[in-house]
Amino acid sequence: MAMLDAHIHLSDPEYQADMETILASMKRLGIRACAVSMDNDSSRTTLELAAKSNLVLPFVGIHPEKFADNLDSMVHLIEANSDVISGIGEIGLDKTYTRTDGDFKRQKDVFTKLLGLAESLKKPVSVHSRKTLDEILEIIPSYCISGFLLHWFDGSKKQLSRAMDLGCFVSYGPVMVYSQDKQVLLSNTPRDKILVETDGPVRFSHCFGMKSAQISFIPSVIFCLSKILGQSYDDSVSMLEQNSTRYLEA
Repeated sequence: MAMLDAHIHLSDPEYQADMETILASMKRLGIRACAVSMDNDSSRTTLELAAKSNLVLPFVGIHPEKFADNLDSMVHLIEANSDVISGIGEIGLDKTYTRTDGDFKRQKDVFTKLLGLAESLKKPVSVHSRKTLDEILEIIPSYCISGFLLHWFDGSKKQLSRAMDLGCFVSYGPVMVYSQDKQVLLSNTPRDKILVETDGPVRFSHCFGMKSAQISFIPSVIFCLSKILGQSYDDSVSMLEQNSTRYLEA
């Protein structure tokens, strides 16, 4: 059985010096990674990493923090590499990164343009929804994208229910190991819609000691998930593998 880190920034500079070790670890542990990108430059790095290992599944796109990045160049990059791109991400909305209504409109224009491209190319998406979940849940029905992941899901039970009605997948990461709120959300999530992630190189506290997230955290996340859901580790790995396949092949 294979495991999947559904959302990690392998193109981040923090990982580059140790990349050969990371790729070897992925092979040893049997973990694939949806390697998401931030902008044009990191998207090209992601594609280069994917060429080195078939365990790296390249997702390219413009993160809401980088909404001013060249959208036309990104569209060209995606279209030129559509045969090797596994998905589009990280994309989404986040008002934390905007100062004016014009900024948010630009951010939304980038998001919807890339959603449209994902729809036409039949690619899954990895979506950032911090503080904008309601807006994103309003946008989703306008697109026919069955592989729609709300990464690091942090909504309410009502928002979770709406996301499930729309057919979204949601992912939980290392914070779920020590956050009771996330454990409650996980326990209320339909099992066929759950994925796990690290969102590396984000740093996590408590038992993770503020270390940058590594793909090797995934077995620990799955172990905790198993305890919360009341099932065996092997059953959890099997469940997540089936969910990952449906997400990626949607």
